[in-house]
Amino acid sequence: MIQPVTRTFYQDRASYIRTRRLGWLMCTAYLLCTLASLLMSFKLWGTYTHVFTFYLKWQDALVALLWLVAFLTLCGSVLTLRFLNVVHTGYRKGVFAFLDTPQLAVRDLSSENLASIFWMLGASFGCFLVVLVGLVPVILIGWTLHLAPPFLAVVGTALAILLSLVGIVLSIMFASFIAISLFGAVAFWQKLGAVNIYSINTQTTIRCDDNLLTVIYPNMPESMIDLNTLDKRDRLLLLALLRERWLASGRLWNLEFGDEKTADAQEEGTLSNVVFVS
Repeated sequence: MIQPVTRTFYQDRASYIRTRRLGWLMCTAYLLCTLASLLMSFKLWGTYTHVFTFYLKWQDALVALLWLVAFLTLCGSVLTLRFLNVVHTGYRKGVFAFLDTPQLAVRDLSSENLASIFWMLGASFGCFLVVLVGLVPVILIGWTLHLAPPFLAVVGTALAILLSLVGIVLSIMFASFIAISLFGAVAFWQKLGAVNIYSINTQTTIRCDDNLLTVIYPNMPESMIDLNTLDKRDRLLLLALLRERWLASGRLWNLEFGDEKTADAQEEGTLSNVVFVS
């Protein structure tokens, strides 16, 4: 991929098409949600006056929620398009390669990236809901001011103001979490589908759980390769070459290819709970 390569492995076409379809489906859903949120917010915006008040109107809170949903889903569609682009690149250039040096080049194109995008957006949305909950007392001030008995209006407004102080602190804290997640989204964008180079040495750990090959190295991003996305022959060849490189580096190999039961498992493509460590 980047350095002289001895063997490169590619996604099979069926897996490539399946991942692309799932990505386009999610991207379309995000864009539809963005459009629906904007339309509803614009419709709600024209149903009330916009005179400044010292309390928060519930309509403003709802409009802000709709705008946030539109922003998050738009970000989700952009990230999904980015992932679709790297999937196409990986399909042409390969997802796993053995370099001439004792290194591995891995491009993480697992469909789990789509789930990561979804849950990242969900976490930000959940934080904003907490922000709104913290602002509920500020909204209540607008109602307590109009209570019929003056005594209830004064007491209710005073309690709402006290609760507002606590709620504002809570809202600021969770709003900061949303800001942090935006910086995290930038880092996620940069790492999405990037090629990671791993040296084969005593610090490297490779796990194989239910056909999901995971490469872990200190101070490096973790990469995952779904072996089911490779051709069956390529899957077996990859493990054979990995074993050869592993033994050449002087490390212990705890998967015995000579074992009949293990060989049957390889033929069926059902390798599970294998850990390659020194």
